[in-house]
Amino acid sequence: METSKNRATLRGAAGDVPRPSHTNHGITYCIFPLEVERLSGAVDTLNVVASEELLALCPVERGGEYEVTGEVRSFNNRSGVGSRLVITFFARELRRAQGEHANQLELIGVLCKQPVVRRTPLGREICDLLLAVNRRYGRADYLPCIAWGSLARACGHLEVGDAVHLSGRLQSRKYHKMEAGREEERTAYEVSVMALEEKRAEPGE
Repeated sequence: METSKNRATLRGAAGDVPRPSHTNHGITYCIFPLEVERLSGAVDTLNVVASEELLALCPVERGGEYEVTGEVRSFNNRSGVGSRLVITFFARELRRAQGEHANQLELIGVLCKQPVVRRTPLGREICDLLLAVNRRYGRADYLPCIAWGSLARACGHLEVGDAVHLSGRLQSRKYHKMEAGREEERTAYEVSVMALEEKRAEPGE
């Protein structure tokens, strides 16, 4: 049984040109915002991290349309500024593309926090999940997920340590937080769950 998976595809418009992000194992990476329109007309602005080598093969221009395949990554922000958990999209392939925007991902991982079911001010049920997806070299990405309605109720019965297989989309959401007596606008990134199933261990596992 496959125990981990992190695969996603985005298609949208670059909101800006890439800027330097960081260097790891001698490879320099850049980051740029990709604006992906939903069917509702709302737009998710998602941060794509790509190597300079990948960008040399497919230069990114502001307003250009691109398709990116890769995986959703997380890291802890210890600067004390902004969100503690930073979510980005790590690009493995990048190409020019036209047509309808796309936002599709598939994850297999383990719940590392007890699901919390709550209601929105309008009375709709929502469930908050935190999924740990293993990466190579003993690392893992911790990805916040949300499910709605009947799916939220089903997720509420899951327990820490349960393995799940889900599909959905990566989305951005604006919110306000009081910081040092001032209200600041911030952006949260989370996986909106469209379908989910619990992974059962096969005999001998």
